[in-house]
Amino acid sequence: MTPAGTSIQAFRDRIVAMEDEFLSPLAQRSYPARREVAEGDSPVRTPFQRDRDRIVHCKAFRRLKHKTQVYIAPEGDHYRTRLTHTIETTGIARTVSRALGLNEDLTEAIGVGHDLGHAPFGHIGEEVLDACLQERYGLRFHHNVHSLRVVERLERDGQGLNLTEQVRDGILNHTGDTRPASLEGRILRLVDRIAYINHDIDDALRAGSLSVDELPRGEIELLGDTGAKRIDTLVQDLVERSAEAGDIVQSDEVGGAMDRLRTFMFEHVYLAPAAQREQPRIERMLRALFEHLSENPPPAVTPGATEAERVTDFIAGMTDRYAVRAFTELSVPHGI
Repeated sequence: MTPAGTSIQAFRDRIVAMEDEFLSPLAQRSYPARREVAEGDSPVRTPFQRDRDRIVHCKAFRRLKHKTQVYIAPEGDHYRTRLTHTIETTGIARTVSRALGLNEDLTEAIGVGHDLGHAPFGHIGEEVLDACLQERYGLRFHHNVHSLRVVERLERDGQGLNLTEQVRDGILNHTGDTRPASLEGRILRLVDRIAYINHDIDDALRAGSLSVDELPRGEIELLGDTGAKRIDTLVQDLVERSAEAGDIVQSDEVGGAMDRLRTFMFEHVYLAPAAQREQPRIERMLRALFEHLSENPPPAVTPGATEAERVTDFIAGMTDRYAVRAFTELSVPHGI
């Protein structure tokens, strides 16, 4: 047995040597760890592996299993939740990262953390919370910004997870106007779409919201007639084009087909009656909770939190079923 300090250095030296030999020059290196608060290294995990584990073991990650992806409280065990979407996205992203010789551990850490800030009830919940914040406080809600707040300020009872700079950047910029600084983060940003478009098609077919015959024929013929084939086509195109470009890009043909398929899904699934039929009730529920919490702000998780932050933190942290339970407690008369 060697002293801990020697063991840590030996592990670090081995990882550095492996990355120098096997990773692309464009890949992010695991060392040194760039954290807001400096920490000693682990003798058995890279800094990005530690970030991944901190996220997977945090409360916000566990709550994703009871947060909606597309279908609200679906009758069936096989529809995606926010958690299964996260796992599927992360697996695809890691495949791309490995094929391009990039840092798989960084890609995985960004993947497991990218959706931690989603409100309950999917995009409907996000839109309602955003509208409520604008009306009362003049603020906006974006789940990527809140995902960063979760890992930086809310987890560990307000201490945050002290993740590396590269993971925080990838989480914040997995959507929105600013691209991630790392190629690993850019992989997750694009693969997030690849995953949810194809998995949501699968759920829509299962729910009867779509039939196979309704899918756009040209895009399906190009990309594949099953979710697995489409994902494989998209991944291979992404890997080939990115290797040539030295950046994370798609071909015009395959990328264009994916974008058209995404537009189709918005028109026929995400904004269609089957996915939106619960919107009026969800909106009434979340607005009632928002109003109640604004008048009775919950305790601050992190020191110095404003009233708006306290309300947002509480509502965005709710699972679907907890929101229903809280609304029921607020709305239904209690027996004497």
